[in-house]
Amino acid sequence: MEATDPRANLLRLADERGVSLSSLSALIGRNASYLQQFVRKGSPRKLEEGDRLTLARFFGVAESLLLGEMRGGEKEKSSISSRVAGNWVDVPRLALDASAGPGAFAGAEQPFGALRFSGDWLRGMGLNPARLTTIAVAGDSMHPTLNDGDEILVDQSRQALRDGIHVVRVGDSLLVKRLDTALPGRVRLKSDNTAYDPIDLAPEDVTVIGRVVWKGGRL
Repeated sequence: MEATDPRANLLRLADERGVSLSSLSALIGRNASYLQQFVRKGSPRKLEEGDRLTLARFFGVAESLLLGEMRGGEKEKSSISSRVAGNWVDVPRLALDASAGPGAFAGAEQPFGALRFSGDWLRGMGLNPARLTTIAVAGDSMHPTLNDGDEILVDQSRQALRDGIHVVRVGDSLLVKRLDTALPGRVRLKSDNTAYDPIDLAPEDVTVIGRVVWKGGRL
């Protein structure tokens, strides 16, 4: 068995992709210094399986590169996989819905798969791959812009209260709404479907998860 150094591999992969360890820590739902401590201080001693899987999908490499163990011959195979997928980014899908209707309970935000995007396209859009997630739309309040079952790409680096379509948390619900910040001291959550009335809230009652920058769905 040929041993590898998962910390060196992580640093190399991050450098090749042009992302910081703090951004990658956010990708796996950890505090900003988590992977820095893993690399520099050896704490934790190894990454948890879920974290390894998420990072491996993001980089398009075998999970074993981040575990530190690999059977003979697998290193070459993983390197080939990395080159083939080098210009593609696997954006994790979160196992929850953003309600475009009355509201859906926001459960544990754990990735259950990924959607693959061109790295060149993402960079051309000014997007940081380490700050992207995809989730499904539930409901019809954003019809015809967004439909029930659509997949949306959410840029979590854009979490300010400003106009545009965003995923927001209100209480225990995730909503996808068009934000209107023109009212003094209030934030208006608007639906594109005129059958739904707007919702006016205090800014402190609305947490922006991210801005919706792309959608995909069935015809």
